[in-house]
Amino acid sequence: MKISTEFSKYAKEYAVLNQIQNQVVQKLLSLYKKEGKNILDLGCGSGALCKNIEWDYEHFTGVDFAPGMLELHPKADNIESIYGNFNDKTLFEHLLANHYDVIFSASALQWSENLERTFTYIKSLQTPVALAIFTANTFKTLNETAGLQSLLQSAEQIERLQKKYFDAHFEVVHYKLEFESVRDMFSYIKRSGVSGSRQVLSFKETKKLMYTYPLNYLEFEVAFIVE
Repeated sequence: MKISTEFSKYAKEYAVLNQIQNQVVQKLLSLYKKEGKNILDLGCGSGALCKNIEWDYEHFTGVDFAPGMLELHPKADNIESIYGNFNDKTLFEHLLANHYDVIFSASALQWSENLERTFTYIKSLQTPVALAIFTANTFKTLNETAGLQSLLQSAEQIERLQKKYFDAHFEVVHYKLEFESVRDMFSYIKRSGVSGSRQVLSFKETKKLMYTYPLNYLEFEVAFIVE
């Protein structure tokens, strides 16, 4: 299943399930000290960022590659939601026709096929950024228990990359989300879209992991890049 398909599949439950992502949005907005009038949100999802902005803006453009998410995004005369993929250079060629005061991306760029290439695309718009990216230490104990290597980049890798393209404040924040049972935890992973459809364990291996996972919570690590 494609990542975009998985996000669409659970779109209606996403806002409820993704408590951590909502905290990330609030942290990102607290680090952004300005009040941009023309806003671009890459990987806008169902609109968590848009819903949390408290200042008056002239125009908000949300971009996402999951149609199911875009259907749930807030609608208004000054809000535009468009289908697009931040891995696609043509998206940014289209966006060059517009002016933005800030480029936001909250909890999306970790799924970039090539983060450095995506950074070059973002840099081409010559606009200040406010980005939040989940790192390899997300699900750290889960991956260690299962003997898996994270598919995400480390905070150190992200920091080195962002220094090449942005003059930004860089900060790493840790979160944890507790569950009543390991079964609930695995249900969250599946239905929240966090897994990104990258299934690597068999049913038997997953069942074993449910019995051996030593914590009652999941760990998350997020890198914030704000100019």
